[in-house]
Amino acid sequence: MPKSIHSTQPPLKFIPQRHNPLIVKIVSWFLPFILRVRTRPWLPAGIVNIEAKNAEVLATLYQEFQAGKIRFLIAFRHPEVEDPLSMLYLLSRIVPKVAREKGISLKYPIQSHFMYERGMTLWAGNWLGWLFSRLGGVPIRRGRRVDRNAIQMARELFANAEMPIAIAPEGGTNGHSSIVSPLEPGVAQLGFWCVEDMKKANREEQVFIIPISIKYSYINPPWQKIDWLLSKLEADSGLPITELSQTGKERERILYQRVLRLTEYLISQMEEFYQRFYHQEFSEIINSEVPINEILIIRLNRLMDTALKIAEKYFNLQSQGNFIDRCRRLEDAGWNYIYRDDIADIQSLSPFKRGLADWIAQEADLKMQHMRIAESFVAVTANYILEKPTPERFAETILLIFDMLSRIQNSTLPGRPRLGLKQAMISVGKPINVNEKWENCQGNKQALRTGVSELTQDLQKMLEELIRD
Repeated sequence: MPKSIHSTQPPLKFIPQRHNPLIVKIVSWFLPFILRVRTRPWLPAGIVNIEAKNAEVLATLYQEFQAGKIRFLIAFRHPEVEDPLSMLYLLSRIVPKVAREKGISLKYPIQSHFMYERGMTLWAGNWLGWLFSRLGGVPIRRGRRVDRNAIQMARELFANAEMPIAIAPEGGTNGHSSIVSPLEPGVAQLGFWCVEDMKKANREEQVFIIPISIKYSYINPPWQKIDWLLSKLEADSGLPITELSQTGKERERILYQRVLRLTEYLISQMEEFYQRFYHQEFSEIINSEVPINEILIIRLNRLMDTALKIAEKYFNLQSQGNFIDRCRRLEDAGWNYIYRDDIADIQSLSPFKRGLADWIAQEADLKMQHMRIAESFVAVTANYILEKPTPERFAETILLIFDMLSRIQNSTLPGRPRLGLKQAMISVGKPINVNEKWENCQGNKQALRTGVSELTQDLQKMLEELIRD
């Protein structure tokens, strides 16, 4: 696996938001084109249609926000990397249109601040940090116990900015339009803080969190492209390619069997890899009463746990929390070894110390690859395809396998193939009144912590309901 980091790097500086309405307007003008082509204009695929349910709810919230009656935070689902573009389309195109149709008076343009993961600028380049800051974005370091700069900036914007703030409470993409990953408590905590800030300033605004779901589907079922990609993965793995000539239910059955065969083969190969070179033990799982798909999930979870433990041992971390929590902590630990806050000037280091620093950076980057492999599968379940054997669910699962193979073969940032033209359905949920939640848990810090947890659970349930609609 090629290493993307070959030397120690300067510290990751905080990128302050510098909202520029002109930059936002320019991006909004070109948004339909950007959605369709994104980074590969030569491929005839992209998002060509975006619709929304209950957008008038969001339009009404903006009206009350602009009237100084409320503060609100947009908590949106984050299944794919295109989600921020879909949200920008919602705010810049759909909400204004619905507001005009419903007679809701708004001041334009309709915009929002947002939080983004600091690592995006490492993979895409510094230009993205420049653009996001002008669009009103605030970077945050995932996995850090406290990212003070990001938290303080987000809290200030939530309470006092001229537009609301949008945050993905899942903390990252999971590659599944129909599965909501466990939410991080940051959104609920920001809601409670905003209520407290309003109380301290003797302000009357009520505080709301508005859940929003984004679900993608293909304009035309891309069965041929799915077969093509699956054949490519079979060939890359060394398996014989299965010709697909069936249609309907038989086609779905054959495709599912191929996915199971490929998954079982890759898991077996990775188990052998970790057993031989990392001295890990994997006992055989034999139970005739358990379906093969469930056994594969048990083995996959065991494999992910093994990969994470190897990285955690290197970084001296405890194996605490779910897979997502562990991946976040490992990412931050790796960055601390690569982007050195304790080195003021890398160029001033002696050749000997620079060599040691580069050594550590390279090794940390390599150890993080164990985490990257596990990170791709944190939302995979045993019955995702079986429940609904749609082309979308087949595509999402196969693309995750593509990510894993690409990371091992070529790069830590694979360029996914596009399987067809897509459309997005954005569903706006019922606003959650944070003031009511906050008032019900006054008394002590433990009660507030419980309140944050309960608010997070309520938001989780609402997002899960929205993806089922």
